[in-house]
Amino acid sequence: MNDLVQIQNLIYVIRNKQVMIDRDLAELYGVKTMVLNQAVKRNIERFSGDFMFRLSKDEANELITNCDRFKTLKHSPTTPYAFTEHGVAMLSSVLNSKKAVEINIQIVRAFIQLRQYAIEHRDLARRLDDLEHYFIEHCKDNKADIQELKQAIDMLIDRTKPTQIGFKTD
Repeated sequence: MNDLVQIQNLIYVIRNKQVMIDRDLAELYGVKTMVLNQAVKRNIERFSGDFMFRLSKDEANELITNCDRFKTLKHSPTTPYAFTEHGVAMLSSVLNSKKAVEINIQIVRAFIQLRQYAIEHRDLARRLDDLEHYFIEHCKDNKADIQELKQAIDMLIDRTKPTQIGFKTD
């Protein structure tokens, strides 16, 4: 599996934002989670609420439930931080290492690729939906053909819908 795909698998949707968890970022950067979080706290003015936030206990529990690799967080007294794409970009400036810069470039590319994928597939799904409506309006007389065409379009739409990455919490 290439590096971009591996990084994309570490991106979750929490609070309707694509984020990465502090623990995963620390592992990518080759530092302990505590070291990463200390660097952030020393430079907290760089991490506004739209760059980083601490998960609620319910969000952390859902993350633990959905991702086996987070089981060790189950009894942790603190919840992890989640970093948006901009927060991840800011991390390279506070970690001050060549590896942090290299990893950040890969992470930003992964976010860009996910965004592009969603845009491309959203447009295709919309076009197929438009095509379905056109045939329904213009081919009212032959219901068997319409039904067959509708089934084919539904199958294509299901395959082209953007997939939700991670999970969503209220």
